[in-house]
Amino acid sequence: MGKGLDIGCGRNKSAGCVGMDRVALDGVDVVHDVNVAPWPFPDNEFSLVRMSHVIEHCDSILVTMEEAHRVLRDGGIVEIVTPHYTDPVSWQDVTHKWHLNSRSFDYFDPGYHTNYYTKARFEIVDSYIQVSNLFKPLGAEFLVNLERKHRFWRFFRKQWELYLCFLVRGKSMSFKLKAIKPAA
Repeated sequence: MGKGLDIGCGRNKSAGCVGMDRVALDGVDVVHDVNVAPWPFPDNEFSLVRMSHVIEHCDSILVTMEEAHRVLRDGGIVEIVTPHYTDPVSWQDVTHKWHLNSRSFDYFDPGYHTNYYTKARFEIVDSYIQVSNLFKPLGAEFLVNLERKHRFWRFFRKQWELYLCFLVRGKSMSFKLKAIKPAA
């Protein structure tokens, strides 16, 4: 896979990754605040950037994604895990600045209609919604993730997020985004 960077790793740094956190804990290799750009790494240094329950704490998602894009190689992957905005955890943590939905990272897609405020471009390789445990046996999680099998099924997630997500609440979302760099 190559060299990885685990942003906000705390004490749970991913194996084989360089761990960056703003607090000097066991396992943290680089003490640096994700909100301070540039990050202390050269361009194109990593093939993987992980942010598990970090992006919702950032001052600017644009700046954070631009830095992830900068330190990633072309085709490198950023993995993001964050609460769905309908999960009470998204709102109870007073350090959360953003409450995101399953389309929040569409902004970075090259074809997105208003992405002109950043040059960071990512292809959404995968996204997964975890719903509350109460609704998993009823197939809700299966339905909202059908689009992973074929884009035709996207309407299930769209309808759920437009009309049903406050009844059948989301828990967390995970994304894999591939960095797209301009040809040199």
